[in-house]
Amino acid sequence: MAETSIEWTDATWNPVAGCKIYSAGCTNCYAMRMAARLEAMGVEKYAGLTRKSGGRAKWTGKITLDYKSLDIPTKWAKPRRVFVNSMSDLFHDDIPVDFIKDVWNVMAQTKRHTYQILTKRPDRMADVLSNNDIAVLPNVWLGTSVEDARVIHRLDELRKVPAAIRFVSYEPLIGSVAGASLKDIHWAIVGGESGPNARPLDPKWVDEIFDQCTDADAAFFFKQWGGKNKKATGRVYRQQTWNQMPLHI
Repeated sequence: MAETSIEWTDATWNPVAGCKIYSAGCTNCYAMRMAARLEAMGVEKYAGLTRKSGGRAKWTGKITLDYKSLDIPTKWAKPRRVFVNSMSDLFHDDIPVDFIKDVWNVMAQTKRHTYQILTKRPDRMADVLSNNDIAVLPNVWLGTSVEDARVIHRLDELRKVPAAIRFVSYEPLIGSVAGASLKDIHWAIVGGESGPNARPLDPKWVDEIFDQCTDADAAFFFKQWGGKNKKATGRVYRQQTWNQMPLHI
């Protein structure tokens, strides 16, 4: 619900908080650490969303629907790119379709903003958006996270999602995604894991994705190499910074 340092967006909006560990990419999720900090600061919205396990914060599986946050984008006069639910997943199984519709109504009312929604559950995204009379909005980009070859199937599920723009976030990239196709996917974000327990990023994996983007005419955005200190490793790839956005937007 504020300005953000995430390189590919301008602001975050969190009408939902809380999640659960779903696949290998979730192991070191920054949102778990952030939720624990916010609870320690007394922010009621994050109470009970994490627990300590092995000295680290882990999701409990509890979800908070924050109805009070729904109208926040209506108060932003300046157009922004808005990452929706950086602290959750809008298509988590426990989020009611009616609440998803409430979020959609706000996005439809605020066409000056561009909304970016990421899910690890593109199968549910496709089902909900195809079967509940929810409009395709030109200012809403829909994407999925893919961390390695074990979840490449999410790309096929994403292709079934009715959307103006589809995108994939290969972050944290913890393994090869060789053989993946970006057909009918317009944008790829690539990033290594960051933080105290970051898993390493092999440059060959980035090369694979760069070639996928070239083959599919998809925009390529290299977010970071990651590591314990992501500022030290930077975000230069092939001697330049890659900030491409979907070309036909």
